[in-house]
Amino acid sequence: MLNKEVNFDGLVGPTHNYAGLSFGNVASYNNANAKSSPRQAALQGLQKMKSLADLGMTQGVLAPQERPDVYTLRKLGFTGNDAQVLEKAASQAPEIHLACCSASSMWTANAATISPSADTIDGRVHFTPANLTNKFHRSLEPVVTGRILRATFDNSKYFAHHEHLPDNEHFADEGAANHTRFCHDYGAAGVEMFVYGRYAFDVSKPAPVKYPARQTFESCQAIARLHGLQDENVVYMQQNPHIIDQGVFHNDVISVGNQNVLLYHEQAFFDTKNKLAELERKFANAHKSLHFIEVPTERVSVKDAVGTYLFNTQIITLPSGDMVIIAPTECQENAEVSAYLADVVTMNTPIKQIHYFDVKQSMRNGGGPACLRLRVALTDSELQVVNPSTLMNATLFETLCHWVNKHYRDELHVSD
Repeated sequence: MLNKEVNFDGLVGPTHNYAGLSFGNVASYNNANAKSSPRQAALQGLQKMKSLADLGMTQGVLAPQERPDVYTLRKLGFTGNDAQVLEKAASQAPEIHLACCSASSMWTANAATISPSADTIDGRVHFTPANLTNKFHRSLEPVVTGRILRATFDNSKYFAHHEHLPDNEHFADEGAANHTRFCHDYGAAGVEMFVYGRYAFDVSKPAPVKYPARQTFESCQAIARLHGLQDENVVYMQQNPHIIDQGVFHNDVISVGNQNVLLYHEQAFFDTKNKLAELERKFANAHKSLHFIEVPTERVSVKDAVGTYLFNTQIITLPSGDMVIIAPTECQENAEVSAYLADVVTMNTPIKQIHYFDVKQSMRNGGGPACLRLRVALTDSELQVVNPSTLMNATLFETLCHWVNKHYRDELHVSD
């Protein structure tokens, strides 16, 4: 039986723009009101998908959600035909109008949390869409995300779909951006690491003060229960509150893992030593040792880590067994970060190559290569029943590129 990890990237939507909607996301906030290029953004994302498929990876693509979200605007009292609804919202409530135009579903790392069948009590792959309650424009996504996932993974024998958690800040959930799975093989039982920023029911515990912590401890526990995970295969790790206040809004902005490798900044976590020891202990029954690669502040500052998205990279395992880091070109353009990455491939770890990709349109809105993908570990039998229309190949690539070139604007400003 084959076991592999499939990356499902979100296709960038036609309304990709820089409205600065995401407080706490430095890149998104700093680039507010700049001109975007929806066409370029979509083509950059498609090129990354096709390139990974060409490397021998199984690559999927998920459709963008419908925007502007006229349905939500009608719920908020704007009336008339679609054009009138949009005109009224734009003139009477421009902030709401911009939120309902956001193409943020492109960042599928926030779409859901997924537990492979090897980890779950019923032996099925479990999906829970993220509720994304911290940001209004993202909270519009979960219902449609759930429908997209059900249409993509449409077989109850192999897949279990849950509703998103209650729409309340106590159960704020940002999906796979705060979830990493460690295993010696994708089809073997692994250890799932849930990263949270605060406790919802105990305000005496450490928490950031400048920017919001978007994931709660309670939401992590709830997803683990829903997915039927065993306590001995779960680690709950708190993100360092001080690093959230430096613009690290998700864990995948400050750490990235794959199989038996964790690459993380030394300031990433709270109580790092004890939590990594717990992770190592729970992983011990696997056939490989864990590789913890700690990036010291003296080599890469938090500012440079956030600015280049060194940790919002993908670590993937090629069919050869070697691991590769998929990094944005911003990492290559920063002397300190590129020097560190050059050193990584010389270390005694499975990481052997760095591949750089231009995803600048996404980067300027606060999302690197890892933000654009949702990881799903599948057995061969499970992959066989995945909707084939969602799997990247040369024909689909050409079809989508043609559609983007025909219908997407080259430039878009929020005033448009």
